[in-house]
Amino acid sequence: MRKIDTLIPERGQPDTAALHAHDPDALARYVLDTGNAWWRRRICVHALAGRVPEAYTPGLADRIRDEDETAEVRIALLDLLAGRTELLPWLRTVEGCGDSAYGVAEAALKTRGLLGDRTAAPGLSTLAASPWLRWRETGEAGLDGLVEHHGADALLAQLGQERPEDRRFALRTRHRAGRDVTPYLADSDRGIAYLAQSLVADPDRLRAFLEDVPAPEAAVRAACALHRLTGDTAETRRIDERLGSPRTEVEGLDEELRRAIVHEYAPWCERQSDPRWLLEALCTEPPVRPDLPDQLARATAALTAGGLTPDPPVSAGDHNQQGDGTYHVISCGDEDIYISALGRFATSDDDRHPARRVLEEAGFRWIHAAIGGIRVTDLCVYYFGARDPLNVDTLLFYWQD
Repeated sequence: MRKIDTLIPERGQPDTAALHAHDPDALARYVLDTGNAWWRRRICVHALAGRVPEAYTPGLADRIRDEDETAEVRIALLDLLAGRTELLPWLRTVEGCGDSAYGVAEAALKTRGLLGDRTAAPGLSTLAASPWLRWRETGEAGLDGLVEHHGADALLAQLGQERPEDRRFALRTRHRAGRDVTPYLADSDRGIAYLAQSLVADPDRLRAFLEDVPAPEAAVRAACALHRLTGDTAETRRIDERLGSPRTEVEGLDEELRRAIVHEYAPWCERQSDPRWLLEALCTEPPVRPDLPDQLARATAALTAGGLTPDPPVSAGDHNQQGDGTYHVISCGDEDIYISALGRFATSDDDRHPARRVLEEAGFRWIHAAIGGIRVTDLCVYYFGARDPLNVDTLLFYWQD
Protein backbone atom coordinates (compact mmCIF):
# COMPACT_ATOMS: atom_id res chain seq x y z
CA MET A 1 0.00 0.00 0.00
CA ARG A 2 2.79 2.41 0.90
CA LYS A 3 4.51 1.70 -2.40
CA ILE A 4 1.33 2.59 -4.30
CA ASP A 5 1.08 5.85 -2.34
CA THR A 6 4.65 6.60 -3.41
CA LEU A 7 3.80 5.90 -7.05
CA ILE A 8 0.85 8.31 -6.82
CA PRO A 9 2.20 11.38 -4.99
CA GLU A 10 -0.07 14.12 -3.70
CA ARG A 11 1.82 16.57 -5.91
CA GLY A 12 3.13 15.79 -9.35
CA GLN A 13 2.33 13.10 -11.86
CA PRO A 14 1.77 9.43 -10.98
CA ASP A 15 4.32 6.91 -12.20
CA THR A 16 1.99 5.37 -14.79
CA ALA A 17 4.52 2.89 -16.17
CA ALA A 18 5.32 1.53 -12.71
CA LEU A 19 1.64 1.26 -11.82
CA HIS A 20 0.88 -0.70 -14.99
CA ALA A 21 3.70 -3.08 -14.07
CA HIS A 22 2.60 -3.34 -10.43
CA ASP A 23 1.01 -6.48 -8.99
CA PRO A 24 -2.68 -6.39 -10.11
CA ASP A 25 -3.80 -8.15 -6.91
CA ALA A 26 -2.23 -5.37 -4.85
CA LEU A 27 -3.87 -2.72 -7.03
CA ALA A 28 -7.27 -4.40 -6.70
CA ARG A 29 -6.93 -4.59 -2.92
CA TYR A 30 -5.99 -0.91 -2.88
CA VAL A 31 -9.12 -0.01 -4.87
CA LEU A 32 -11.35 -2.03 -2.54
CA ASP A 33 -9.97 -0.32 0.58
CA THR A 34 -12.18 2.75 0.94
CA GLY A 35 -9.76 4.14 3.50
CA ASN A 36 -7.47 5.07 0.63
CA ALA A 37 -7.95 8.41 -1.12
CA TRP A 38 -10.55 8.12 -3.87
CA TRP A 39 -8.37 9.84 -6.47
CA ARG A 40 -5.56 7.36 -5.87
CA ARG A 41 -7.99 4.48 -6.10
CA ARG A 42 -9.29 5.78 -9.42
CA ILE A 43 -5.75 5.88 -10.83
CA CYS A 44 -5.27 2.29 -9.67
CA VAL A 45 -8.45 1.30 -11.52
CA HIS A 46 -6.94 2.74 -14.72
CA ALA A 47 -3.74 0.77 -14.06
CA LEU A 48 -5.79 -2.46 -13.96
CA ALA A 49 -6.92 -2.09 -17.58
CA GLY A 50 -6.72 -5.44 -19.34
CA ARG A 51 -5.54 -7.37 -16.28
CA VAL A 52 -8.30 -7.51 -13.69
CA PRO A 53 -7.73 -10.39 -11.24
CA GLU A 54 -10.78 -12.65 -11.53
CA ALA A 55 -10.89 -13.25 -7.78
CA TYR A 56 -11.44 -9.54 -7.15
CA THR A 57 -14.03 -8.92 -9.87
CA PRO A 58 -17.11 -9.46 -7.63
CA GLY A 59 -15.77 -7.00 -5.07
CA LEU A 60 -14.96 -4.42 -7.71
CA ALA A 61 -18.46 -4.84 -9.17
CA ASP A 62 -19.91 -4.23 -5.70
CA ARG A 63 -18.02 -0.91 -5.61
CA ILE A 64 -19.87 0.10 -8.78
CA ARG A 65 -23.25 -0.66 -7.23
CA ASP A 66 -22.48 1.11 -3.94
CA GLU A 67 -24.07 4.57 -4.00
CA ASP A 68 -21.80 5.65 -1.14
CA GLU A 69 -18.75 5.09 -3.33
CA THR A 70 -17.19 8.13 -5.02
CA ALA A 71 -18.78 8.68 -8.43
CA GLU A 72 -15.44 9.00 -10.26
CA VAL A 73 -14.29 5.62 -8.90
CA ARG A 74 -17.60 4.01 -9.95
CA ILE A 75 -17.29 5.45 -13.45
CA ALA A 76 -13.69 4.24 -13.80
CA LEU A 77 -14.77 0.77 -12.66
CA LEU A 78 -17.59 0.74 -15.19
CA ASP A 79 -15.03 1.33 -17.93
CA LEU A 80 -12.77 -1.35 -16.46
CA LEU A 81 -15.53 -3.98 -16.24
CA ALA A 82 -17.46 -2.91 -19.34
CA GLY A 83 -17.40 -6.39 -20.82
CA ARG A 84 -18.97 -8.13 -17.82
CA THR A 85 -22.46 -9.24 -18.87
CA GLU A 86 -23.37 -10.05 -15.25
CA LEU A 87 -23.57 -6.27 -14.66
CA LEU A 88 -26.39 -5.86 -17.19
CA PRO A 89 -29.38 -6.49 -14.85
CA TRP A 90 -28.13 -3.80 -12.46
CA LEU A 91 -27.19 -1.44 -15.29
CA ARG A 92 -30.79 -1.52 -16.54
CA THR A 93 -32.06 -0.41 -13.13
CA VAL A 94 -29.83 2.69 -12.89
CA GLU A 95 -31.99 4.88 -15.15
CA GLY A 96 -34.68 6.44 -13.00
CA CYS A 97 -33.66 4.68 -9.78
CA GLY A 98 -32.72 7.88 -7.97
CA ASP A 99 -28.95 7.31 -8.02
CA SER A 100 -27.85 10.93 -8.02
CA ALA A 101 -24.08 10.38 -8.29
CA TYR A 102 -22.77 12.72 -10.98
CA GLY A 103 -22.10 10.91 -14.24
CA VAL A 104 -22.87 7.36 -13.06
CA ALA A 105 -26.18 7.06 -14.93
CA GLU A 106 -24.55 8.25 -18.15
CA ALA A 107 -21.62 5.86 -17.71
CA ALA A 108 -24.03 2.99 -17.02
CA LEU A 109 -25.91 3.83 -20.21
CA LYS A 110 -22.67 3.74 -22.19
CA THR A 111 -21.78 0.37 -20.68
CA ARG A 112 -25.13 -1.02 -21.75
CA GLY A 113 -24.30 0.05 -25.29
CA LEU A 114 -20.89 -1.58 -25.12
CA LEU A 115 -22.58 -4.78 -23.97
CA GLY A 116 -24.98 -4.64 -26.93
CA ASP A 117 -28.16 -3.81 -25.00
CA ARG A 118 -30.40 -2.30 -27.70
CA THR A 119 -32.90 -1.01 -25.12
CA ALA A 120 -30.26 1.64 -24.33
CA ALA A 121 -30.33 3.03 -27.89
CA PRO A 122 -32.87 5.89 -27.39
CA GLY A 123 -31.13 7.12 -24.25
CA LEU A 124 -27.72 6.91 -25.87
CA SER A 125 -28.99 8.80 -28.91
CA THR A 126 -30.23 11.58 -26.64
CA LEU A 127 -26.95 11.63 -24.70
CA ALA A 128 -24.94 11.79 -27.95
CA ALA A 129 -26.79 14.98 -28.90
CA SER A 130 -25.85 16.78 -25.67
CA PRO A 131 -24.21 20.21 -25.98
CA TRP A 132 -21.71 19.05 -23.34
CA LEU A 133 -18.69 17.31 -24.87
CA ARG A 134 -18.29 14.82 -22.03
CA TRP A 135 -21.85 13.49 -22.37
CA ARG A 136 -21.76 13.65 -26.15
CA GLU A 137 -18.65 11.46 -26.24
CA THR A 138 -20.18 9.09 -23.68
CA GLY A 139 -23.32 8.69 -25.78
CA GLU A 140 -21.40 8.25 -29.02
CA ALA A 141 -19.19 5.56 -27.43
CA GLY A 142 -22.30 3.64 -26.35
CA LEU A 143 -23.86 3.94 -29.80
CA ASP A 144 -20.61 2.74 -31.36
CA GLY A 145 -20.83 -0.31 -29.11
CA LEU A 146 -24.36 -1.03 -30.33
CA VAL A 147 -23.27 -0.66 -33.95
CA GLU A 148 -20.43 -3.10 -33.35
CA HIS A 149 -22.87 -5.66 -31.93
CA HIS A 150 -25.84 -5.19 -34.29
CA GLY A 151 -24.73 -3.14 -37.29
CA ALA A 152 -25.58 0.44 -38.23
CA ASP A 153 -28.63 -0.45 -40.34
CA ALA A 154 -30.35 -2.24 -37.45
CA LEU A 155 -29.80 0.72 -35.16
CA LEU A 156 -30.95 3.25 -37.77
CA ALA A 157 -34.14 1.24 -38.27
CA GLN A 158 -34.73 1.04 -34.53
CA LEU A 159 -34.25 4.76 -33.87
CA GLY A 160 -35.99 6.13 -36.95
CA GLN A 161 -35.92 9.79 -37.98
CA GLU A 162 -38.61 11.49 -35.89
CA ARG A 163 -36.49 12.79 -33.02
CA PRO A 164 -33.74 15.32 -33.81
CA GLU A 165 -31.20 13.30 -31.83
CA ASP A 166 -31.95 10.22 -33.93
CA ARG A 167 -31.48 12.20 -37.15
CA ARG A 168 -28.16 13.35 -35.70
CA PHE A 169 -27.14 9.71 -35.33
CA ALA A 170 -28.22 9.06 -38.93
CA LEU A 171 -26.14 12.06 -40.09
CA ARG A 172 -23.10 10.88 -38.14
CA THR A 173 -23.48 7.36 -39.54
CA ARG A 174 -23.85 8.66 -43.09
CA HIS A 175 -20.72 10.79 -42.72
CA ARG A 176 -18.69 7.89 -41.33
CA ALA A 177 -19.67 5.84 -44.35
CA GLY A 178 -18.27 8.55 -46.63
CA ARG A 179 -21.68 9.48 -48.04
CA ASP A 180 -22.97 12.95 -48.93
CA VAL A 181 -24.41 14.83 -45.94
CA THR A 182 -25.37 18.09 -47.70
CA PRO A 183 -29.13 17.28 -47.49
CA TYR A 184 -28.88 17.65 -43.71
CA LEU A 185 -28.02 21.35 -44.17
CA ALA A 186 -31.78 21.79 -44.62
CA ASP A 187 -32.77 19.91 -41.45
CA SER A 188 -35.41 21.68 -39.39
CA ASP A 189 -33.26 21.32 -36.27
CA ARG A 190 -30.48 23.90 -36.20
CA GLY A 191 -28.20 21.63 -34.19
CA ILE A 192 -28.28 18.98 -36.91
CA ALA A 193 -27.87 21.50 -39.71
CA TYR A 194 -24.93 23.02 -37.79
CA LEU A 195 -23.29 19.60 -37.50
CA ALA A 196 -23.81 18.97 -41.22
CA GLN A 197 -22.26 22.36 -41.95
CA SER A 198 -19.14 21.27 -40.04
CA LEU A 199 -18.94 17.86 -41.73
CA VAL A 200 -19.50 18.64 -45.43
CA ALA A 201 -16.19 18.13 -47.21
CA ASP A 202 -16.88 18.60 -50.94
CA PRO A 203 -16.93 22.18 -52.30
CA ASP A 204 -18.44 21.10 -55.63
CA ARG A 205 -21.36 19.41 -53.90
CA LEU A 206 -21.99 22.59 -51.94
CA ARG A 207 -21.96 24.68 -55.10
CA ALA A 208 -24.41 22.25 -56.71
CA PHE A 209 -26.57 22.40 -53.58
CA LEU A 210 -26.68 26.19 -53.85
CA GLU A 211 -27.62 26.03 -57.53
CA ASP A 212 -30.73 24.02 -56.58
CA VAL A 213 -32.04 27.10 -54.70
CA PRO A 214 -32.42 25.53 -51.25
CA ALA A 215 -34.41 27.05 -48.39
CA PRO A 216 -32.88 30.38 -47.25
CA GLU A 217 -31.29 29.12 -44.02
CA ALA A 218 -29.91 26.01 -45.73
CA ALA A 219 -28.38 28.21 -48.44
CA VAL A 220 -26.67 30.35 -45.81
CA ARG A 221 -25.28 27.23 -44.15
CA ALA A 222 -23.99 25.99 -47.49
CA ALA A 223 -22.23 29.32 -48.07
CA CYS A 224 -20.61 29.16 -44.63
CA ALA A 225 -19.56 25.54 -45.14
CA LEU A 226 -18.06 26.38 -48.53
CA HIS A 227 -16.06 29.23 -47.01
CA ARG A 228 -14.75 26.87 -44.32
CA LEU A 229 -13.40 24.61 -47.06
CA THR A 230 -12.05 27.20 -49.49
CA GLY A 231 -11.36 30.34 -47.48
CA ASP A 232 -12.36 32.25 -50.64
CA THR A 233 -13.89 35.45 -49.26
CA ALA A 234 -14.58 36.84 -52.73
CA GLU A 235 -16.68 33.79 -53.66
CA THR A 236 -18.45 33.90 -50.29
CA ARG A 237 -19.34 37.55 -50.83
CA ARG A 238 -20.68 36.81 -54.31
CA ILE A 239 -22.93 34.10 -52.88
CA ASP A 240 -23.99 36.44 -50.09
CA GLU A 241 -25.01 39.09 -52.64
CA ARG A 242 -26.87 36.48 -54.71
CA LEU A 243 -28.77 35.47 -51.57
CA GLY A 244 -29.67 39.10 -50.91
CA SER A 245 -27.15 39.64 -48.09
CA PRO A 246 -29.48 38.09 -45.48
CA ARG A 247 -29.14 39.53 -41.99
CA THR A 248 -30.77 38.91 -38.63
CA GLU A 249 -32.43 42.19 -37.72
CA VAL A 250 -32.32 43.36 -34.11
CA GLU A 251 -34.33 46.44 -33.24
CA GLY A 252 -32.18 49.18 -31.71
CA LEU A 253 -28.87 47.55 -32.58
CA ASP A 254 -26.98 50.19 -34.56
CA GLU A 255 -24.11 49.48 -36.92
CA GLU A 256 -21.31 50.29 -34.46
CA LEU A 257 -22.64 47.89 -31.86
CA ARG A 258 -23.54 45.30 -34.45
CA ARG A 259 -20.08 45.16 -36.02
CA ALA A 260 -18.36 44.92 -32.64
CA ILE A 261 -20.60 42.05 -31.55
CA VAL A 262 -20.84 40.07 -34.77
CA HIS A 263 -17.10 39.93 -35.35
CA GLU A 264 -16.39 38.94 -31.75
CA TYR A 265 -19.02 36.24 -31.30
CA ALA A 266 -20.40 34.96 -34.62
CA PRO A 267 -17.28 32.91 -35.53
CA TRP A 268 -17.71 30.74 -32.40
CA CYS A 269 -21.43 31.06 -31.66
CA GLU A 270 -23.35 28.01 -30.47
CA ARG A 271 -25.07 25.52 -32.73
CA GLN A 272 -28.61 26.88 -32.24
CA SER A 273 -27.59 30.28 -33.65
CA ASP A 274 -29.00 31.69 -36.86
CA PRO A 275 -26.27 31.03 -39.49
CA ARG A 276 -26.84 34.48 -40.97
CA TRP A 277 -24.71 35.89 -38.14
CA LEU A 278 -21.70 33.88 -39.30
CA LEU A 279 -22.24 34.78 -42.95
CA GLU A 280 -22.36 38.45 -41.99
CA ALA A 281 -19.07 38.10 -40.12
CA LEU A 282 -17.49 36.43 -43.17
CA CYS A 283 -18.70 39.09 -45.61
CA THR A 284 -18.18 42.33 -43.70
CA GLU A 285 -15.06 44.13 -42.58
CA PRO A 286 -14.32 43.83 -38.87
CA PRO A 287 -14.13 47.04 -36.87
CA VAL A 288 -10.76 48.44 -35.90
CA ARG A 289 -10.27 47.45 -32.28
CA PRO A 290 -8.90 50.10 -29.94
CA ASP A 291 -5.33 50.05 -28.72
CA LEU A 292 -6.18 48.78 -25.26
CA PRO A 293 -3.33 50.35 -23.24
CA ASP A 294 -3.99 53.69 -24.93
CA GLN A 295 -7.75 53.43 -24.36
CA LEU A 296 -7.32 52.61 -20.67
CA ALA A 297 -4.84 55.44 -20.25
CA ARG A 298 -7.27 57.90 -21.88
CA ALA A 299 -10.12 56.70 -19.67
CA THR A 300 -8.01 57.00 -16.52
CA ALA A 301 -6.79 60.47 -17.50
CA ALA A 302 -10.34 61.66 -18.27
CA LEU A 303 -11.68 60.36 -14.96
CA THR A 304 -8.82 62.02 -13.08
CA ALA A 305 -9.32 65.32 -14.91
CA GLY A 306 -13.02 65.10 -14.05
CA GLY A 307 -12.28 65.17 -10.35
CA LEU A 308 -12.67 61.46 -9.74
CA THR A 309 -10.04 59.20 -8.15
CA PRO A 310 -9.68 56.17 -10.41
CA ASP A 311 -7.70 53.12 -9.38
CA PRO A 312 -5.42 51.49 -11.97
CA PRO A 313 -7.37 49.43 -14.55
CA VAL A 314 -7.80 45.74 -13.79
CA SER A 315 -8.73 43.06 -16.32
CA ALA A 316 -12.06 41.27 -15.98
CA GLY A 317 -10.27 38.06 -15.03
CA ASP A 318 -8.19 39.72 -12.32
CA HIS A 319 -11.19 41.67 -11.05
CA ASN A 320 -13.20 38.46 -10.67
CA GLN A 321 -10.11 36.54 -9.50
CA GLN A 322 -10.49 33.96 -12.25
CA GLY A 323 -11.36 33.55 -15.92
CA ASP A 324 -11.15 36.13 -18.66
CA GLY A 325 -13.32 38.71 -20.36
CA THR A 326 -13.68 41.54 -22.84
CA TYR A 327 -13.35 44.50 -20.48
CA HIS A 328 -11.30 46.19 -17.78
CA VAL A 329 -12.53 47.64 -14.52
CA ILE A 330 -11.56 51.05 -13.20
CA SER A 331 -12.76 51.55 -9.64
CA CYS A 332 -13.75 55.10 -8.73
CA GLY A 333 -14.48 55.15 -5.04
CA ASP A 334 -17.55 53.01 -4.47
CA GLU A 335 -18.36 52.56 -8.19
CA ASP A 336 -16.78 50.29 -10.79
CA ILE A 337 -16.44 51.64 -14.32
CA TYR A 338 -16.23 49.10 -17.15
CA ILE A 339 -14.19 49.78 -20.30
CA SER A 340 -14.80 47.36 -23.18
CA ALA A 341 -12.01 45.93 -25.34
CA LEU A 342 -14.44 45.64 -28.28
CA GLY A 343 -14.72 49.36 -29.00
CA ARG A 344 -15.09 52.75 -27.39
CA PHE A 345 -17.74 51.45 -24.99
CA ALA A 346 -17.99 52.20 -21.28
CA THR A 347 -20.61 51.62 -18.60
CA SER A 348 -21.27 51.13 -14.89
CA ASP A 349 -24.14 49.96 -12.74
CA ASP A 350 -25.24 53.59 -12.31
CA ASP A 351 -26.13 55.53 -15.47
CA ARG A 352 -26.15 58.75 -13.40
CA HIS A 353 -22.59 58.37 -12.17
CA PRO A 354 -20.41 61.41 -12.98
CA ALA A 355 -18.04 59.12 -14.88
CA ARG A 356 -20.60 58.97 -17.67
CA ARG A 357 -20.34 62.65 -18.60
CA VAL A 358 -16.56 62.66 -18.19
CA LEU A 359 -16.04 59.65 -20.46
CA GLU A 360 -18.55 60.79 -23.08
CA GLU A 361 -16.70 64.11 -23.35
CA ALA A 362 -13.49 62.10 -23.85
CA GLY A 363 -15.02 60.25 -26.83
CA PHE A 364 -16.29 57.11 -25.15
CA ARG A 365 -19.78 55.79 -25.78
CA TRP A 366 -21.74 55.10 -22.63
CA ILE A 367 -23.87 51.95 -22.80
CA HIS A 368 -26.89 52.93 -20.75
CA ALA A 369 -29.54 50.50 -19.52
CA ALA A 370 -31.86 50.87 -22.52
CA ILE A 371 -29.11 50.06 -25.03
CA GLY A 372 -27.41 47.48 -22.85
CA GLY A 373 -30.67 45.61 -22.39
CA ILE A 374 -31.18 44.91 -26.12
CA ARG A 375 -31.23 41.15 -26.68
CA VAL A 376 -29.21 40.08 -29.74
CA THR A 377 -31.67 37.68 -31.32
CA ASP A 378 -30.57 34.16 -32.32
CA LEU A 379 -26.89 34.75 -31.61
CA CYS A 380 -26.36 32.03 -29.00
CA VAL A 381 -23.22 32.48 -26.91
CA TYR A 382 -21.93 30.22 -24.14
CA TYR A 383 -22.36 31.94 -20.79
CA PHE A 384 -22.07 30.11 -17.46
CA GLY A 385 -23.54 26.86 -18.74
CA ALA A 386 -26.25 28.41 -20.90
CA ARG A 387 -26.16 28.74 -24.68
CA ASP A 388 -28.75 31.42 -25.37
CA PRO A 389 -28.90 34.89 -26.92
CA LEU A 390 -27.42 37.55 -24.62
CA ASN A 391 -28.01 41.27 -24.30
CA VAL A 392 -25.68 44.00 -25.54
CA ASP A 393 -24.33 44.81 -22.07
CA THR A 394 -23.26 41.20 -21.44
CA LEU A 395 -21.67 40.85 -24.88
CA LEU A 396 -19.67 44.08 -24.74
CA PHE A 397 -18.63 43.44 -21.13
CA TYR A 398 -18.33 39.65 -21.17
CA TRP A 399 -16.69 37.58 -18.48
CA GLN A 400 -16.47 33.82 -18.07
CA ASP A 401 -14.75 31.95 -15.27
